[in-house]
Amino acid sequence: MGMEAQNPLPFAVGIMGNAVSVLVYLVPSMTFYRICKSKTTGEYQCLPYLVALFSSMLWLFYAYLKEDVILLVTINSFGTFVESIYIALFIAYAPRPARILTIKLMLALNVVVYLALVLFSMYLTKGGLRVQVFGWICVTVSVLVFAAPMSIVVRVHKTKSVEYMPIHLSVFLTVGAVTWFFYGYLVHDFCIAIPNVLGFTLGVVQMVVYACYRNAKKVGVVEEEMKVGNIKGVVAMGQTPVEPIEDPIKYVPQKDDSPV
Repeated sequence: MGMEAQNPLPFAVGIMGNAVSVLVYLVPSMTFYRICKSKTTGEYQCLPYLVALFSSMLWLFYAYLKEDVILLVTINSFGTFVESIYIALFIAYAPRPARILTIKLMLALNVVVYLALVLFSMYLTKGGLRVQVFGWICVTVSVLVFAAPMSIVVRVHKTKSVEYMPIHLSVFLTVGAVTWFFYGYLVHDFCIAIPNVLGFTLGVVQMVVYACYRNAKKVGVVEEEMKVGNIKGVVAMGQTPVEPIEDPIKYVPQKDDSPV
């Protein structure tokens, strides 16, 4: 356990970070429960889970290079396991085109790109430089993962509705970012600390947006105001921004209709 064993404070903070991150990883489980129950993925997309798996795999290898961050190993092992289950379920229940696309993306990102980065770090860098280079690769990917859910903020602004902004997820992400920032700071690992500054900032932005629109009139919630039928969802990092499908009830002009 190295540095963590000698410093109980970082270890305690890391345990807190693990606990919060487990909750974040489990948020999409209800989505996959619905997928299994309906036996179809519908309009859900698998890319967020492929990216999350990619990020967990990168941090696992970084922990292997670092050697003294066991709590980074535990949470990213859990993340790799959970995201792999999500992806397997998606492939099992997705229509053939979506299944083929998911497999291709998984092979490209989680096999080819991942192995390329690992081989690059192993054979083109040495010692401390290897850890630094791979650490900054992890930072870059983590920034992209943190920034992805911000699309929901744009949708909330357009619809003036927080119907599809799960505030509990934003809270978990913000608390987790704070915890992991302090963990990185305490173990003097800024590759862990830096991306969580952005995570905290974006989490606060989401909560502020939620506070601003939580009492606003729900614009675009077709089930309640226009009764036009179903809604299709797009999963993005555990969040489910949605957009209405085309109104299934349309006026069909009759033969005797004519302008007055």
